[in-house]
Amino acid sequence: MTSPQPKSSDAAVPEEFREAVASLSSVTARPEVTLEPIRAPQRLAPYSYALGAEVFIDPDSDVAEATGRLVLLHDPDGHEAWDGTLRLVSYLSASIEPEMATDPALSDAAWSWLTEALEQAGAHYAALGGTVTKTSSQRYGDLSGPAATNDLEMRASWTAQTTDLSGHLAAWVDLLASAAGAPPPGVSLIARRDQPTA
Repeated sequence: MTSPQPKSSDAAVPEEFREAVASLSSVTARPEVTLEPIRAPQRLAPYSYALGAEVFIDPDSDVAEATGRLVLLHDPDGHEAWDGTLRLVSYLSASIEPEMATDPALSDAAWSWLTEALEQAGAHYAALGGTVTKTSSQRYGDLSGPAATNDLEMRASWTAQTTDLSGHLAAWVDLLASAAGAPPPGVSLIARRDQPTA
């Protein structure tokens, strides 16, 4: 993954922000996950940077099992609600099976994917908060696509307590993979649940 420095060549760009952005380039994503820089929101903080991600468990498919974006916000003056100067804002969406959509424990489990991933990566954080939403949609008439879909959405934000964000990004990649139903690193998916076995 290429993760260029902030586009601005202005020497006034804080070194703290430059270091944080540079640390993101040290993370090698899992094979199922593609990462690339995307346009960052400009009005949420004086400095921002963003990555977009897609998870493809089936390499022959052009439909991602999960998508997400991770936005780095930096306010040199700090922000009372952040409890720091570097804030990470995450959004992900993943398709889920119908039986998962009706599981009352799914929201708690999905949130634990994030907290456990951050802890396992040694990513120190503060002021973590967010929401988990399950949605079911039914298509009618001439709309193309499957008749029914079930999705999981998670919005979360937390404050990084160091400029080295490599652990935070690694944890976020693991979160995306978990939401998509990818196997643990190093384990091959022998057969997808929606494909018949020989």
